[in-house]
Amino acid sequence: MKHLNKLFVAVLMAMGLNAHAQDSNNPWAISFGVNAVDTRTSSGSGSGFFDQHFSQPFGVKDNWNILPSLSYIGVSRYVGSGFSLGLQGSVNKIDKYVVFDPSSPDHDSRGNVVYNPGDLMYYGIDATIKYSFQELIKSKVIDPSLSVGGGYTFFGDSSYGTVNPGIGLTFWFTDAIGLELASRYKWAVGGDRDTNGEPDAPSHFQHTAGLVFKFGGKDTDGDGVYDKDDACPDVAGLKQFNGCPDTDGDGIVDASDACPDVFGLAALNGCPDTDGDGIADKDDACPDVAGLAALKGCPDADGDGVADKDDKCPNEAGPKENGGCPFLDADKDGVLDKDDDCPTVAGPASNRGCPEVTTEALEELKVQARAVYFNSGKATFKTGDKETLARLDAIKEILKNYPNAKFSIEGHTDSDGSDKLNQKLSEDRAAAVMNALIERGISVDNLVSKGFGESQPVASNKTPAGKAQNRRTEIKHIGSKYEGKL
Repeated sequence: MKHLNKLFVAVLMAMGLNAHAQDSNNPWAISFGVNAVDTRTSSGSGSGFFDQHFSQPFGVKDNWNILPSLSYIGVSRYVGSGFSLGLQGSVNKIDKYVVFDPSSPDHDSRGNVVYNPGDLMYYGIDATIKYSFQELIKSKVIDPSLSVGGGYTFFGDSSYGTVNPGIGLTFWFTDAIGLELASRYKWAVGGDRDTNGEPDAPSHFQHTAGLVFKFGGKDTDGDGVYDKDDACPDVAGLKQFNGCPDTDGDGIVDASDACPDVFGLAALNGCPDTDGDGIADKDDACPDVAGLAALKGCPDADGDGVADKDDKCPNEAGPKENGGCPFLDADKDGVLDKDDDCPTVAGPASNRGCPEVTTEALEELKVQARAVYFNSGKATFKTGDKETLARLDAIKEILKNYPNAKFSIEGHTDSDGSDKLNQKLSEDRAAAVMNALIERGISVDNLVSKGFGESQPVASNKTPAGKAQNRRTEIKHIGSKYEGKL
């Protein structure tokens, strides 16, 4: 018996190290403890069936046979829906046997006498089907049960079969370790005693009290959630998440967490929102400053739809195409600078913000152009004539006031020489004036040059004075440089 006690202790330690789950996860259980055998029910005393068999159930001192050591061991397997199958072996010594003998001077009020039949050894092996009510009552601690089964009992020199209805109550200290209390009525098949009143095949109660340990569940990742209930069986996790991990501890399992390594908000799929603008930092172009969803979390102080970080004028509303700045109209002519060809000089919108070419300007151009002189018979400016260069500068100053106007520079000759030579000479002289103006900064888009030879005289070619007038350069306004392009 001493060695048996050591074996029980060893099993207890092993079970304590390996068991920690519910029956559906840990289907196997082992139990051991002490048992008590009470033969009172076989004495036959009493006025009726229940009185004869179930009176005085707790006469521990008078009727119960108990060994002062571990005296039973059982093993069971959970099969589902609250049912388990079990096998139990027990040992006891019978030194209190109850018989009905009202003639004995030692009988009690019911006529029962307790005597020692000779310290008979008792052995029992029993199979049980048990139903647990724990799930039904939704308790994690209290586990009431009913059982039914059968067994075989060795009672002294007798041996016989029994039918065993029973009840039980287990108190679970943890998911897998509990204190098990049970009582079985072991009804003997074939009678209660021999003809001499000596113990033969008595029905009896057997009560047990001991520890029970459940084991056998598989927990691959060792997180305390068994594989059958573990949504992440290969990765250690938390019970409240069915065994799945929550690395950042934000209450969102990693599999559903868009930012599994950073504590975040459920509303943002587990991602943080540092500036509290409702946009996750990972999607926020300005994560430290509250902003607008339409601008990827960036602020827009002037409300112009351009994020402050991209706005050249963050405190003054303006269109995106102008960098968030308002379009200006420096000359206040009603034409915005972006559309104004002359942003510093007022002009009508019909002329793209530039002033119209005035009659006075045209007259001045006429005067200045006719005072440009060339070397005789050539398209080069008169050598050493500073006045001609001054006239070209004056023409440039007039033209630059009309940056979108187009001017025609026209060359003319007198009738001396052949028509062909005069045509060529007039074209070259007009081109020379045009090139001189381009060199002075006038856009080529504002100028064209033409030569008319001797075909358009303004005076008679019969006199030297008339010929001098016909040898001339004229500049005319012919429209806008945008004509044909708009």
